[in-house]
Amino acid sequence: MNCGRMSDPCSGYTEDAFLGGQLRLRQPKSGHRAGHDAILLAAATSARPADRVVEFGAGIGAAGLALARRVGAMDLVLVEIDEQLSALARNNAVANAISANVVTLDVTSPTDAFAAVGLSPDSVDVVLMNPPFHDAMRHRASPDKARETAHMAAPGTLENWVLAGRRILKTGGVLTLIWRADGIAEVLAVLERGFGSLAILPVHGDAAKPAIRVLVRAVKGGKAPARIHLGLVLNNESAVPNKQVAEILAGNRVLPLAMS
Repeated sequence: MNCGRMSDPCSGYTEDAFLGGQLRLRQPKSGHRAGHDAILLAAATSARPADRVVEFGAGIGAAGLALARRVGAMDLVLVEIDEQLSALARNNAVANAISANVVTLDVTSPTDAFAAVGLSPDSVDVVLMNPPFHDAMRHRASPDKARETAHMAAPGTLENWVLAGRRILKTGGVLTLIWRADGIAEVLAVLERGFGSLAILPVHGDAAKPAIRVLVRAVKGGKAPARIHLGLVLNNESAVPNKQVAEILAGNRVLPLAMS
């Protein structure tokens, strides 16, 4: 068999189109692969040109790069613990002509480790994150170590990630995250400490079933009452993405949280 480029069957990688082809990302064939969650997170995140934006757990950079494609020039930092994924994120940024600083760092690292890579306290406008959210007590861990790291939450994962985000955000800075819907109580409890002005968007696989994800926008030091938006339904009765979702995945529409 002749082996070709990154999407060849002999390669351990694929090159996939996101945002209707506006973004092309190289990623591993096995392990955690970027998908709808990353694009929904980007579509729920509000940012402006020249903002300092940090994505935690960036993986190959899908959410952060999708946000940058929409917003334009901004000071983007992609934080990822896995060196291989960091390298892919760095290459993906270059391949898509998007300026990004990719940092290999554990999100749970202490303040001085963040400061050493330029992420000092109170220095960031926007943080977005898709933390590992499967409960190890309820889900069998994947034999693929990279997939396990991306998906399985250790005790305190959400709290530690939110604490790190709160530390580097300026007062009035915005945190946007995606989490499993049945863990919404945990999200609200963690955000009580230092955040307010919450906006919540449930995400349903289809209209007949409970939400599977929840997108949450929170403001550091915010005081406004919480708001719950009408849920987003991914698929119609034929299991096909509905028109609104298709436009979001194509990069032609944002979610209400990005307009808050």
